[in-house]
Amino acid sequence: MKNDGEKKMDNIFFERPWLKSYPDGLPPYIEIPSTSLAQAFDEAAERWGKKTAIIFYGKKISYRELKDLVDRFAAALDGLGVKKGDRVALLLLNCPQFAIAYFASLKVGAVLTPVSPVYVTPEIRHQLEDSQAETIICQDILYDYVERTELKLKRIILTGIGEYLPGLMKFVGKKILKGVYQKMDLPVVKAEKRENLYWFQDLIGKSQPNPPTVEINPKEDLALLSYTGGTTGFPKGAMLTHHNLFAGYLMCQTFWSYSFTKGGNLEDGKETIIAYLPFYHIFGQVTILISGLIRGFTLVVLTTPDPDDILTNVGKYDVTFFLGVPSVYQMLNDHEKTDRIDWRRLKLLMSGADSLLEGTAVSWEKRTGTVIHSGYGLTETSSGICCNPTGRSVAGSFGIPFPNTLMAIAHPDKAELMAAGEIGEVLVSGPQVMKGYWRRSQETQESFVDIGGEKWLRTGDLGKMDDEGYFHFYDRKRDMIKYKGYSVFAREIEEVLKTHPKIKEAAVIGVPDPRVGANIKAVVVLEPDARRKLSEEEILRHCRERLAHYKIPKIIEFRGEIPKTDVGKVSRRELREEREG
Repeated sequence: MKNDGEKKMDNIFFERPWLKSYPDGLPPYIEIPSTSLAQAFDEAAERWGKKTAIIFYGKKISYRELKDLVDRFAAALDGLGVKKGDRVALLLLNCPQFAIAYFASLKVGAVLTPVSPVYVTPEIRHQLEDSQAETIICQDILYDYVERTELKLKRIILTGIGEYLPGLMKFVGKKILKGVYQKMDLPVVKAEKRENLYWFQDLIGKSQPNPPTVEINPKEDLALLSYTGGTTGFPKGAMLTHHNLFAGYLMCQTFWSYSFTKGGNLEDGKETIIAYLPFYHIFGQVTILISGLIRGFTLVVLTTPDPDDILTNVGKYDVTFFLGVPSVYQMLNDHEKTDRIDWRRLKLLMSGADSLLEGTAVSWEKRTGTVIHSGYGLTETSSGICCNPTGRSVAGSFGIPFPNTLMAIAHPDKAELMAAGEIGEVLVSGPQVMKGYWRRSQETQESFVDIGGEKWLRTGDLGKMDDEGYFHFYDRKRDMIKYKGYSVFAREIEEVLKTHPKIKEAAVIGVPDPRVGANIKAVVVLEPDARRKLSEEEILRHCRERLAHYKIPKIIEFRGEIPKTDVGKVSRRELREEREG
């Protein structure tokens, strides 16, 4: 990122028009300390010692206790031969063990690669092979999936969900897991004794809290290989350094900590947050796990986004800060218990990971009297890069850039910046941007572009910036449909479809047709009481009244459900692959 004083090409984006919408006192630049994540955690644990760091279904762990567990596990990893630069995979649900293993691995200088706990054997095998991980810390019920990869791992460390549950709840851990794996017959783990197999609790019990001293260069040393989906094929690993992640945390939290209109600013050591967003995913990892534990927050950890559990714990623990995804906000919107919570006492409600539908936001505000603030980020940018400031949200926008962050809109096919109001590809530059993709030099090269003396990450998202500096999302670049030369945005059609009272969900893709480029196909899920009560013609009529002629779907398919990613986004890629298969 260049200093403001340096000469830039004449373009609106370099003038940062969004600064006039910054909350009072929020600086455009902040100093990013040169520190490792493990060091930052240690400093927080020293400062907040007796304060509760984690609440797990009633079990409370203080910062002092958490640091002791982290140090013991780091010593255990060191004793097993895990060294600086080694990749350590985490195949875990949200639980205290994730936090312990995360910071312990960083203490020995290892590079973490969290794996989605809903992955099956081929997906797990790909990530372990690609990352070259030789150590995995694994939920015991998922051990069989790891075994079936047939990879020769040096260390497999197993842990049960009940190990950090209080009292009698240790014996109902399997019931908790049923919420995650409803269609899965949870196995009884029968891991044979062998040299490379260990149990998490045994290692901690046999180790002293004496971790090794490892020198970390925050700007160069990797902390994380975070795997993210490509346009086709298996995911690839975004290389994120300690500095990337610390910058991502600090810039985001600084933005959120200024001039909130509901209940005051976020304060170190004084907030409580529901931690149901999956820790393996960059959103939950940076905005909750890293940010929360570095700032001295209390994390109420849940393994699943069960709306009943969420609402119960929001009330029970006086939660002050709520991070969610659109699908969860909609579930809460539909839940009777939502009215029992005084949401107005929360300081901030944030939504990310997907676009928040206007209908969801409006109905939520009407019901609770609070505003959901949308943000935007990517795995490649250490999570968030922009957000709507509190009290100044713009409808349909994902907000304005964080401090130290430069954003722009470029021509989708040329290295040229667009003007305000024009639609193009969203670009971003800043200290939170990844080094590149692990072992993929060609894809790394294609993901960056130099314009105006700045190195930009190409996000693959289409959007625009308005005259006030607010950015608006239109669609993924790969999801834009070319029909008879027209550029059609799948998301625009989906939002129109979902305004019909009988349509619950919708997804739109292009179906290749040499005569027109691609025909528009809409996949719809009807509301339960609307089955067989809505015809194709009624849907088309609804669209004709709201869309230009070239945006009208040519194919309508009714389904009982639409495939989703493991963070609740509609997976258009799966729909395309179904057609191609």
